[in-house]
Amino acid sequence: MFFSFFGTVIIAGIVGYLSERSGFTRNGYLPSIIICIGGAFLFFMISSMFRIGFGSPGLNAILSSVGALVIVPTHFRR
Repeated sequence: MFFSFFGTVIIAGIVGYLSERSGFTRNGYLPSIIICIGGAFLFFMISSMFRIGFGSPGLNAILSSVGALVIVPTHFRR
């Protein structure tokens, strides 16, 4: 569980960076990374408590990071 938590944080940071680099979001690099890490951390805790998920912890991290970027509105979006 300890290594899957750090893997989740690393994957979420990469997803945040790539989403900003590709133009999927226009929040800035640091806000996108923080949003992704927050969403992945929240889903990691929920999946640990209730044993729900999409399969592997890596897939959970990717989907929860993208979901957090879509759900969390910022004032930079148009």
